[in-house]
Amino acid sequence: MTIGILALQGDFAEHKKRLEELGASSVELRQRSDITALDGLVLPGGESTVQRKLLQELDMLDPLKKAIQQGLPVLGTCAGLILLAEEVNGGEPAFGTLPVRVQRNAYGRQLGSFAVRQPFKGLGEIEMRFIRGPYIEAAQDDVEILAVTEGKITAVRYQNQLGMAFHPELSSDVRIHQEFLRMVERESFGSSITRAF
Repeated sequence: MTIGILALQGDFAEHKKRLEELGASSVELRQRSDITALDGLVLPGGESTVQRKLLQELDMLDPLKKAIQQGLPVLGTCAGLILLAEEVNGGEPAFGTLPVRVQRNAYGRQLGSFAVRQPFKGLGEIEMRFIRGPYIEAAQDDVEILAVTEGKITAVRYQNQLGMAFHPELSSDVRIHQEFLRMVERESFGSSITRAF
């Protein structure tokens, strides 16, 4: 399988490393022509406002949004969660494919970053690293809540989308990336992404 990793800004290299550890091929998406036959998509942490602006300027936002809407499995972490969200407090939505409302920079400045071990539905306890992370203020009824941290929703699944407020790529624990790859295998989306363009 081939996973596209948005590589305009942020910690895309860490996601690439985790996926390669699990035997998955990946391609860095830096311009529209990089978007070819993909089995899955990773939206990394970073600055969501910068990523949204670059997606628009490079004409990548609409084709990726259409692919997600057509069923392309996607993992969005931190800024990636913000890009997926339908509503963004303190910002503008980008893809708007995930029916949740998120609060940007909910945990304060970078100095307020922290790590905890919390239950993640189906995986047991995992390490969660928050770096100026968002949290999910509200989710539609059909959104599955996967993790709650300090009373706030921090990970969800909706159809073909996994969104989380923390950075699993910064931990040596690869279980979230394994879960994403299992989702990719189940979807068997494959080269049909090319029909999105």
